[in-house]
Formats: sequence, C-alpha cells, structure tokens
Amino acid sequence: LGTVLSYDVDGFLHLFPIVCAKRTHRFETSDWWCVHSSCAADPVLLSSCSSVRCKKSIPPLTPPATMSDKVRVCIVGSGNWGSAIAKIVGANAKRLATFEDRVTMYVYEEMIDGKKLTEIINTTHENVKYLPGHKLPENVVAVPDVVEAAKDADILIFVVPHQFIRGLGTQLLGKIKPTAVGLSLIKGFDVAEGGGMELISHLITKHLKIPCSVLMGANLAGEVAEEKFCETTIGCRDMKIAQTLRDLFLTPNFRVVVVDDVDAVEICGALKNIVACGAGFVDGMGLGDNTKAAVIRLGLMEMIKFVDVFYPGSKLSTFFESCGVADLITTCYGGRNRKVSEAFVKTGKTIVELENEMLNGQKLQGPITAEEVNFMLKSKGMEDKFPLFTAIHKICTGTVKPQGFLDCLRNHPEHMQKFS
Repeated sequence: LGTVLSYDVDGFLHLFPIVCAKRTHRFETSDWWCVHSSCAADPVLLSSCSSVRCKKSIPPLTPPATMSDKVRVCIVGSGNWGSAIAKIVGANAKRLATFEDRVTMYVYEEMIDGKKLTEIINTTHENVKYLPGHKLPENVVAVPDVVEAAKDADILIFVVPHQFIRGLGTQLLGKIKPTAVGLSLIKGFDVAEGGGMELISHLITKHLKIPCSVLMGANLAGEVAEEKFCETTIGCRDMKIAQTLRDLFLTPNFRVVVVDDVDAVEICGALKNIVACGAGFVDGMGLGDNTKAAVIRLGLMEMIKFVDVFYPGSKLSTFFESCGVADLITTCYGGRNRKVSEAFVKTGKTIVELENEMLNGQKLQGPITAEEVNFMLKSKGMEDKFPLFTAIHKICTGTVKPQGFLDCLRNHPEHMQKFS
C-alpha cells in the first residue's frame, strides 16, 4: 500500500502517498478509520473521504468513560418528526448492546377523545395525533414530565419547535446529567439579542451547559416513518461520540454520514427554507422547471456564500451532503414553505392570512429566516451580494411584488462573468 489512485482537479490520474492529518503516518488500511463502512475496505474511497481519520492520531470511537455502561436515550419532543425518529431510535436501542433498551420520549400532554395522549401511546404504541397509522417500538415510553424523561439520559435528542427551547432549557438546567450530550434535529433558528440568528445547537449548549451535535437532511417525516430510503447528515465535533450517534440512527433505509462541520450542517437547515419560498413564487407564477432550477442553483450559491461570510471555516463538501443540496431540493419541491409561497402568489393574501388558513396559525420558517438574514446582510452592507435572499424578503414583506422576482435575479453576481 502507501500509494493510491486519485484524480486531481483537472481530471488527470495520479499516484500519491497517503499520510494522516499530522503528516506523521503513511497509509496502512488498519491504521485508518471512517464513518462509512465501505471506505474501510477500499483504499481509494478511504483516501478521498472527508470523514477519514487516522487511528494513530485520534482515539477510538467509543462512548466517553463518563457515560453509563448502557447509554440511555431521551427524545425531547413527540410531534410528527419526533415520532418518526422514535421508530428508528427505539428499534436500534433495543437491537444494539450499547444502549439501554428503554427510550423515554417527552410528550406534551394532550387529551384525545377523553384520554391522555401519553396513556394512548404507552398502551397502543401509536401517536394517534401526530403519526397515526405507525406503530412505535414498545420500548419507547411516553413521559409527560420533561425533567422525569430527561434526568437519566446520556443522549438528549431535541425535536421540538424551536420557540420552546429556551423554556425547556430553564426547566432542565441542573436536572440532567452533567456528562450528557445533546443532538438537535430542529430545522430553524432563534432570534439573537439585537437581531440576527442564533443556531439552536448553540442555544442548547448555552442554556444546558452541554455539547450539542446536529442531525439534518432530506428527511420528510412521513417517508422516514414509512421506512423509505433516505440519507441524513450528523454534524459532530467530538469524534469520540460520533460513532455512538451514528449507530443510534443508522438503518438499511436511513443512511447516516457524519461530518465535523456542525454549524454549516445546521445553517443549511435554516437557509433552505428561504430558497423554498422562492421556488413557491416560481410555481405560483407558472414560470416552469427551468426557472425553478435556476432559483435552486442561485439559492445554493447564496447559502454557500452566507456561511462563508458569517460562519467562516466551513467546508464546501458539507453542502453536497444530505443536509445541503439534497434537503434544498426536497424542500423546493415539497414542504409547506413552497406550498404557502405558491398560494401567496395565486391568492394575493398575506403570509399571515395563509399561515392561519393553511397551517392552523403555525409560523412559516422561510419568511422569518429571510427577515433575520436580511438584518445580518444589512449590518455588513451586503444586500446586493445576496439578491435572491433579499428579493424573497422584500416579496414576503410586500415591498416588492412577486412579479418582480426575476428582475431581482437577472443581474445576479453569479451571472457577472468577467473575461480577461
């Protein structure tokens, strides 16, 4: 070994030696580790994979010594997405020796036909309100008290509407294991003091004093519950717990890739909702698939540039994981941001009116995110560098008519090609 085949940026085949990040160890298959099982047996895959790690430089991926012998898991949230993910987590916890069989799931108590929702879930093993027609594993136990559900957990999976995170943080602070780790599945953001965005994982860390990783991807809850094939991305900085998190979610039809670019993984989950609004405007005006494809491409370019400006140090490769381009495509062809934005154009009603009519008053993430992104762009005098984000914000607030959307994009920086 010691040499592998690789193509350089010009497409030419080269032979080159492989060394670890510290440039102290030449390549030997047994010395390298990767989150992808396929890479372990393939030197070419291993050499080109961004997730590869040298075992001589990084400790083996085992749960921290501070964790209990059996890792205990709590799911904080039980809506559509939380219940879908409980199917996977519950089954894997039961199957794998690493985890305690019993998985607690915090359920906000509601009365359904005179019965408590927690009692219904624990007797029928079905969340009849938020995921009807799907059985949850019997080892998933619904608990109406969030402190009781979370107090013994080593891994806390957060999957609640983002506006509840601050309140949950107040309730849980000092009531959970100090060695616990968080994992946010929440796509969105919180409004930072003074304006702008605060990432949910940062908010969890700030309020609970625990590290927090993220899981994002093209994962429509209904399709995940139906066990249709999909991919997801886990952003985790601590490689000592990365494998534990991956194993908790990995199934034959729910494929997991771990990257250490946590902020980029999470911010993709927020920014794609802005682009989805633009896709909805295109659908509402009947402009066709070519135009929609252009909006998706320009949106992706602005997402990459935004992260580069406000969260420097991120990797371009992250945008080509499930959390990036895949989730962007899914959201621009389905999802409520696209759907409501299409209705916004066709009906002439306001976003607020459509939220009340189509979403039972729930807030769309796209317009809110566009407003806070616009605040951040204004603070740096960069609105003209992000014409798609800026146009979508102006349309959502009524400053620009939807019919003016394309005029805002015709002189996009991506089209201002210079020839020397």
